[in-house]
Order: sequence, then C-alpha cells, then structure tokens
Amino acid sequence: MQSGDERPTADFRHVYEFHLRFGDIDSQGHVNNVKFLGYLEDARLEMFHSDPVRKGEEPIRGMVVARHEIDYVTPLLPTVDPIRVETWITQARAASFTLAYEVRDDENVYARATSVLVAFDVENNRLRRFTPYERDFIARYRAPAE
Repeated sequence: MQSGDERPTADFRHVYEFHLRFGDIDSQGHVNNVKFLGYLEDARLEMFHSDPVRKGEEPIRGMVVARHEIDYVTPLLPTVDPIRVETWITQARAASFTLAYEVRDDENVYARATSVLVAFDVENNRLRRFTPYERDFIARYRAPAE
C-alpha cells in the first residue's frame, strides 16, 4: 500500500531526516527490515536530545522501550533522496507514552511503527513518574485527538 498522502508535516511531529547507507541494503535489493529499528532509535534519540526548549540542559534520560510494533508498508529501495522518520506521541499516562513513527519520503510511507516508552529511574532501578518538564515535552509532541 502506498500513501498518496501529500499533507504537510504536522506541527506536533518531530522530523528526523537521513540518507540510506550501502550497508542498509540486503541481498534482495531493499532495506533490510532489521535496519528500520535503527532508524526508529535514531529518530527517537534525536527527538529527545534536540528539544529547543531545554537550551543546553540535560536531555531526557531514563526512558526504556517496553514494546515495539512495526508494520512494513512497501519495500524501501536504494535511493539518493533523503528518507525521513516523522515521530509524535499518541498516548500518554503517568509513567509511559506511546511514540508513533512513519518512515517515509514525499511520496511513500515505507513503514509505520509504535513504541511504548516507560520512565525509568536508573539509579534506583525502578519505574518512575514523568517530571514536569517531561510532561511538557509530551504535550508538545502529542497528536490532537482524532
């Protein structure tokens, strides 16, 4: 299924853009499905570390992935054009949120995915609630109710 979705990127979405590497292509001539997890991780880390509101403060820390789901929509073939991962938050609770992704270019959606992330206190090795800053961060990237 290809997306003819020509809508502009929504304001609440973070956009991570990259170019494919030769090593991303498998023997079948398309991007190996395992590589998509790396793209999601790169987009997620950039989203957390490039927040303009923090301006020099520590990035968000202590988020662990509790679950990933990926739906592969169409094969991603070698291209010199940039690929982007659009990321936004679809659901939030006191200590977890769901991050949605689309791996796409201007014409196609190659994969859709979600990750459930949980706030984690690394020092005490236990779950924790979000800080006020994290709640504000989540609110900025939260998709409006559909």
